[in-house]
Amino acid sequence: MQSERKQIILAGSLLLLMALTTTLRAQQAAPQPQGPLQLSAKQAVDYALANQTTIKNARLDELIQLAKNKEVSGLALPTVTANGAYSYSPVLQKSQIDLHNFDPSAPEGTYQAVAFGLTHNMTGDIKLNQTLFDPSVLVALQARKTLEELVARNVQKSEVDVKVAVYKAYYNVLSANKALTILKGNIATLDKTLSDTRETYKNGLAEKLDVDRLTVQMANLSTEITKLRNLIEVGTAALKFQMGMPMAQTIELTDTLSTEAIAAQTVNVDGFNYDQRIEYQVLQSQKHANEYDLKRYKLKGLPTLSFNASAGSLRGSSQFDYFKNPTWYGYSTLGLNLSVPIFAGFQRKRQVDQAFLALKKTEQNVENLKLSIDLEQSQSASTFRNNLLTLQSQEQNMQLAQEVYTTTQVKYREGVGSSLEMSTAENDLLTAQKNYFDALYNTIVAKIDYMKAYGKL
Repeated sequence: MQSERKQIILAGSLLLLMALTTTLRAQQAAPQPQGPLQLSAKQAVDYALANQTTIKNARLDELIQLAKNKEVSGLALPTVTANGAYSYSPVLQKSQIDLHNFDPSAPEGTYQAVAFGLTHNMTGDIKLNQTLFDPSVLVALQARKTLEELVARNVQKSEVDVKVAVYKAYYNVLSANKALTILKGNIATLDKTLSDTRETYKNGLAEKLDVDRLTVQMANLSTEITKLRNLIEVGTAALKFQMGMPMAQTIELTDTLSTEAIAAQTVNVDGFNYDQRIEYQVLQSQKHANEYDLKRYKLKGLPTLSFNASAGSLRGSSQFDYFKNPTWYGYSTLGLNLSVPIFAGFQRKRQVDQAFLALKKTEQNVENLKLSIDLEQSQSASTFRNNLLTLQSQEQNMQLAQEVYTTTQVKYREGVGSSLEMSTAENDLLTAQKNYFDALYNTIVAKIDYMKAYGKL
């Protein structure tokens, strides 16, 4: 009995040891959770430029255009094709012939059905075709560089758009984090005031109304903090989306946002020309592409010339004996093919008209873009300047409201201030802080728009 018990205990110990070993291995194999990824605004933009789907697709379009250009280059190279054919005719087609034409001794009108073909026929040849002159091919070769520039500038435009979106999303979260930090400080101060007022009320030196007022104020601040946390959560998700980052990845923003930093970062806008705006460069490339398109249709009326050559061999037999008696007959041809368009139902003229109008439309878009850039620069400069002044003013107002609140709080604790003064100072401070947060975000967004207007992103 004891022997069986020992065996059971030993088996149980071995099973427990195996289970523990398996658990430890599983824990070691499981991926360890990564910490938050620290990002500055510049790092967030760099991440987006490498991972954002919009930019990836724009770069794929660039590769597609490069592949198309190589395809166009192939139009100027010779084409070589090899062909092979085999046919089997179990019943040969027959033609009637007058035997008198072949044998004068035969009476006229003596007809004989004769099969001229053979039952088995096999051919093989190689053909070469080389374009010598084709205006459409020449224009396509000339337009390759312009089309490459067009897609490359589309990539740059996508990058600028992504930069703007990422910067705005980044600073939205950053300003909300700063607001949350300040409100947490307000709650800590208010919580101490509420605790002191409760003790004073217990000692009969304060009214219950004061305690209730502070409790309501605490609840209001807690609600504002909850709203800010929701805003930060949604804003962070939007930032990750703009960056092309998985939502499961936690991030930590490392930049700071202050009035001094925004005002100190000057933007040099001297010597601006429209080529600094990527949208203008894209339209210029599109204009050049339309010019080549017009040229292509205009030259479509010229003749085309090509060279062709072919060589091959054939064999026919009444029996399938190609491997027993391989007798083949070779042939070769050389030639030139000249094609002269004479009349195509005015289709070429209509194509020229359409290409000409498309070019004129692009030229008008270029002029309209210039006006749009001028307006954008004027508006963004004015908006940034006014928002910066507003931010500086709101920061001073917030500091002044903080000083008033601190002084009123001291007076209230010493019993020389009223609860109405305390409530007014608290509301003024919260209003000044909210105005400062709004002005801070509006100013940094205005600066981003200002930099974009002058092609500095």
